[in-house]
Amino acid sequence: MTSTFADLGLPEGLLETLEALGFETPTPIQAAVIPPLLEGHDLIGRARTGSGKTAAYGLPMLVKIAASVAERPPDGTVRALVLTPTRELALQVTDALRQLGEGAGLQMLTVYGGASYGPQLRGLKRGAPVVVGTPGRLIDLLERKALRLEGVELVVLDEADEMLAMGFIEDVERLLADTPDERQVALLSATMPAAIRRIAETTLREPVTVQIDGGRAATDHITQRWMAVQQRFKAEALVRLLRSEPAEATLVFCRTRAGCDEVSETLRQSGIDALALHGDLNQPAREKVVAQLRDERVRVVVATDVAARGLDVDALSHVVNVDLPNNAEVYTHRIGRTGRAGRPGKATTLVASAEWRRFLGMARQLRPDIDEIRAPSDRDIADAQRDALVSSVLGPLGDDPAASYDGARLAVARRWIADVGRQTGLEAAEIAALALTRLAGDRGVPMLADADSSLPHWATDAPAPRHVRNGRLDRPERPARHDSGPRQERRARAPAPSGDRDVGHVELFIPVGDNRRVTPSDLVGAIARTADIPGHAIGKIRIFDKVSFVALPEALAVQVLERAETLQIRGMRVAVLRAREQGQTGRPPPGRRGPPPARKARQN
Repeated sequence: MTSTFADLGLPEGLLETLEALGFETPTPIQAAVIPPLLEGHDLIGRARTGSGKTAAYGLPMLVKIAASVAERPPDGTVRALVLTPTRELALQVTDALRQLGEGAGLQMLTVYGGASYGPQLRGLKRGAPVVVGTPGRLIDLLERKALRLEGVELVVLDEADEMLAMGFIEDVERLLADTPDERQVALLSATMPAAIRRIAETTLREPVTVQIDGGRAATDHITQRWMAVQQRFKAEALVRLLRSEPAEATLVFCRTRAGCDEVSETLRQSGIDALALHGDLNQPAREKVVAQLRDERVRVVVATDVAARGLDVDALSHVVNVDLPNNAEVYTHRIGRTGRAGRPGKATTLVASAEWRRFLGMARQLRPDIDEIRAPSDRDIADAQRDALVSSVLGPLGDDPAASYDGARLAVARRWIADVGRQTGLEAAEIAALALTRLAGDRGVPMLADADSSLPHWATDAPAPRHVRNGRLDRPERPARHDSGPRQERRARAPAPSGDRDVGHVELFIPVGDNRRVTPSDLVGAIARTADIPGHAIGKIRIFDKVSFVALPEALAVQVLERAETLQIRGMRVAVLRAREQGQTGRPPPGRRGPPPARKARQN
């Protein structure tokens, strides 16, 4: 069993570089791939993204090309060619190869579309033994006769299945055809569609096949869950999920560009930093979004499948599918972006009733353990926020907080608390309680939680989902008409009279409602963000067909009206007024019979 990089036959210079970079032991894919590539074999490797495959093919490449350059001086031709599906991955691969090859003196060049031809043409003219690029731009440079492939000794197809999904297969075949017949080829892919197998059969010579974790490497290391939720309430479910679980960074997938914009706007209005990543963004804007996620300046990115291809962020701890992917291979690529570099990862899929059968089909094909979860309750969210507050002050629960602080500073703090106690007559515990209460208020963390652990109305009213059980489509047993009766009764019930409203509150009138798919979280987020008030201070929210009413304490209602005449809700600018200024009394608009039930906003 291989335990060190030295056992793999790498030269001393590379071993010293690996040690300096902090590489201790090879990953399974590295231990399996490096020896056959060093021996000159063609190779097919299947392993998840983030398993260390760049070093797996990069280290043998550096050994081979360094020896080639030493034996035959550079003549302007490319010696090693790495094909990647996206610009982002091409840049990441080049950066990794430069770190691994530091001191080897090999020139490396990255070429990709969406950038000026000038620097890339000049780089090729100067000569670069190692070129990493996207198929489309490589074909362009080949047709301009700026790229010479007759000297290529090694070709790597990195994330071959992604190149297939993006329509690059013909370009890949053209590039392979322009390389010498005796060149070595390494094909790496998380999945193996038919078109990729065809390329392997026609272009590789007696390849060594490496498959990590029995072909299920892409998902087995990730905790997978699913939640039944109506399509119209998925954004609200996402907000609750993100607020109930701490995450380093989260990638949310939507089917369309409009969906990305809508979901990211809902998250921002709810106080969660989020950016959209889709095809309407130009390349500099896309790079900025990815950089902010990688540098932890933004917590959530909402993306389409095409825009997220090639995205590689080690700190990505959660993936959420707001919209179900088209097939099992896309699902694998989506969730495979979390749980990298040995970190834990979670993937959650929100499943609407129209998606149940397709979801079950994917579950059967992938055979993973996917656990059903319920929507987080108000209490779940409050508990998570309180734990996060304590962790931000003391560090992770269970650790020794004092060990991470200088003893002298802690001694000063203890004397300080003692002085405050003498001046105020308070015990240390009371001083800590007051400080924690003030800090919680400043950060909008609730000090009280509902004892009934209330769920949102759409979770309690949702139709029973079909479960994934032993590969069958089953419905769990339900109490006889338990849900339908109260639900019908609530629909027919008139809104509460004014006397049932929050005591000491006034209502704001907002002229949008169910007709624009407005949810309580939309209203809470818009008001809290615009007026800079904590969401938990907002009282009852009632949503009708075309209007909504939000209860607030008098002082906060005045603050909202003074700061904004309009609110940004679901991409719309809408007016906000006192209800009585519109002659409203909390009753439904004229001509409306039996409005939907009043909805209570989550108490933040």
